Order: sequence, then C-alpha cells, then structure tokens
Amino acid sequence: MKSFKILIAEDEALEAMGLETMLAHLGHEVVGKAKTGSEAVAMAAKTNPDLAIMDIKMLGMDGLAAAKAILTKTPMPIIILSAFSEEDLVKEANEIGVASYLTKPVMEATLRPAIALAASRFSELQRLRKEVDTLQEALETRKLVERAKGIIMKRQGLSEEEAFKLLQKQSSCRNVKMAQLAGMIVETSDFL
Repeated sequence: MKSFKILIAEDEALEAMGLETMLAHLGHEVVGKAKTGSEAVAMAAKTNPDLAIMDIKMLGMDGLAAAKAILTKTPMPIIILSAFSEEDLVKEANEIGVASYLTKPVMEATLRPAIALAASRFSELQRLRKEVDTLQEALETRKLVERAKGIIMKRQGLSEEEAFKLLQKQSSCRNVKMAQLAGMIVETSDFL
C-alpha cells in the first residue's frame, strides 16, 4: 500500500497515540495531531496531508463540521471515527463527502483497508469530477459554436456546414481555439 501523510483529529490522547502507532506500523506518516475540529481545519491547510482521520465527537467544532470545512478548502480523503454506528451519522458523513467511517475501537486490521478504500474512493471521485468539468466545458463550447454558426449563417447567408467550415478555417488561420473565436463572434454580435 502507498504511504500517506495523515492528519489525526482526536481529542482523546490515548486514542490519538494508538492511531499514530498503528499508522506508523502501516508505513504512514502522521503530519499533525489536532484535539478539536477547528485545529484540524487549520492543520489541514497548513500541513497539506494526503488523508485525515477524524473523531466525530470533539469539543467545539465536531468532526463532521470540520470534515465539511476541510473538504471545501483542501479536498482529501477523510475517515470519520465514532464510538457509535448510528445510521443518521453515517448518512450525514456520506452527504458531506467523507470517504470512510470506522467505529471505535479501531484495529489495525480494519484501519488498513479503510485507508485503502478511502484513498481509492477519493481518487475515483476526483477523476469523475474532472470528467464532468470536461464534459460541461465541451457542452458550453458546443453551445457557443452553435450560436456563432447561427450568426454567420444569418449575416452571410451561408448553410450550416459552410458556416462551420468558415469557423474552422478562421480558427486555424488566426491560431485561436474555436470556442474563443465563437465567443468573440457572439460578443461582437451582442454588442452590435
């Protein structure tokens, strides 16, 4: 298994030490130990860990609120620890985007697969987000090109195919992306 830089957020000192020992035995490096949710958020931004393991119940900001704040600022796989396996907590953790959920006491035998699963799920989620962004960008480009074609067809009396070929040719001649050229045409048309 790959070695990770891990942030621990656990208010019970013995639990935190136990986790640190298990993580070291599994070949991971603990880059920070927080006792509160707000400390965890600050440490996550400062230490840039690969993964966070957070207790659900801490003074002040709880683990779920801290996980949400961390995921907003510094996306990473997060494993939530809890002495409870209440369905509502698991559901809330899932909705926030937590990658895994472990009940205490944590054993090395359950920690290893939880880390592997959390890292894998996070990686897959990042890949899917990137794919969605690419598809959205392609759709926006397509809409822009369609509008530009319509403007060219109307202004120059060309067919759809001729307008598209003209866009392609001008994009190539001017050494600009088709979306950029289409955007300039639409913007100019809106101005006029």
